[in-house]
Amino acid sequence: MINETALLESPTLRGSVLDRTDVLDRVKALSLLPDGMHVTTAMVASYFSVTVEVIRALVHDHRAELEASGYRVLTGTELSDFKQLSGIQSRTRSLALFSRRAVLNIAMLLRDSEVARQVRVYLLDTESLARTQPVENSMPMDAASLDARIDQRITRVLGTTVVPMFNVLIETSGEHRRELIALRAGVQRIEKRLRQHHTRLQRLESPHENRPLAGVMAAMDAMNGREFEEHVAALLRRDGCTGVVVQGGGRDRGIDITALTADGRRVVVQCKRFAPHLSITSPELQKFLGAAKVLHDSEVALFVATCPFTRDALNIAAESGITAVHRGLVEEWSAGTALPVLE
Repeated sequence: MINETALLESPTLRGSVLDRTDVLDRVKALSLLPDGMHVTTAMVASYFSVTVEVIRALVHDHRAELEASGYRVLTGTELSDFKQLSGIQSRTRSLALFSRRAVLNIAMLLRDSEVARQVRVYLLDTESLARTQPVENSMPMDAASLDARIDQRITRVLGTTVVPMFNVLIETSGEHRRELIALRAGVQRIEKRLRQHHTRLQRLESPHENRPLAGVMAAMDAMNGREFEEHVAALLRRDGCTGVVVQGGGRDRGIDITALTADGRRVVVQCKRFAPHLSITSPELQKFLGAAKVLHDSEVALFVATCPFTRDALNIAAESGITAVHRGLVEEWSAGTALPVLE
C-alpha cells in the first residue's frame, strides 16, 4: 500500500494518482480563474496557506514534473489572449498557471503545509479503499458513493438522536443550560455541513441534472447593485448568519453588509456587481481592508464580486485575511455551497 513517505519521495507514485484531483475540494475549496481550469501561483499559495516564495521554490526544484502535470508559463500573444478571455488586468509580461493536476502534484511535494498533508492523507485513504474493492464486484463503490452513504447515516443519527437528546437535556438542566445550547448549535452546524456535502456529491454525480449554475450567474448579471447586495444578504441568512443589515447609501463607510456568524463573529461584506471582463484591483482591496479591519473591527471580511480579482488583489486578500469571493465562488455559493469561513 502507498504510504505518505513514499508519495513524497517517488515521482512515479505521484504520477499514478494525479487523476484524483477531486480530493482537493474535499479538503478545502480551491478557487479557480474564470476559465474554470487554472490557478495562479498566489492562488496555489493561498490554498496551501504558505507564501508565494515556497511555491516558486518547489517549481524551481521540480519544474519538469510539474510541467508534465499541467504547469505552464504564458508569455507574449498567448498571455495577451488569456488575459482578454479571463478578464485579468495586469501589466505582467508572464503568468504562471497551474492546472488542478499540477495543484495536486504540489500537495504531494509540499512538506510544511497542514493543508497539503490533509490532501495526502485523504488521497491515500481513498486510494486504499479503491485498491481493496473486490474485482468480481459488478457494482464497485467509489469514494464519492461511500462518502454519500456515510454522510447520510451520520446526518440521520445527528438529526434523529443527538439533537433530540440535547433538546431534552436543555429542558431539564438549569446549571449547564448555556453549555448544552452551545453544544447543540455545534452539532446542528455539523449536520448542516454534511447535508450540503451530500448535495454537492449528488451534483457531481449528475452534473447535467443537478447543476443549473449558468442560470444563477445570468440572474445575477441582470441585477443592479442594490439587488446584488440583497442577494448576498439572503445567502448570509441562509447560511446561519444573524443580524444581517444591508447598509446602502453614501454613509456605509466602505461596507455594504454587516452581520454575525452563527458563533457570534462580526462579518462585514463589500459587494461589487461588475461585468465579468473587469477585475477587482489591489487599491479596491486596500480600501476595503482599512474599512473592514480598522473602522469596523471585523472578524470575517468578505469581498464579493461578479468578476475576477487581479493577482495583486488576491495577494493582499490572502495576506490580510480577507476572503475574496470571485465570480466562480459566487456562483457555487448561490447554488448552495456554503462558504467555509462562515461555518
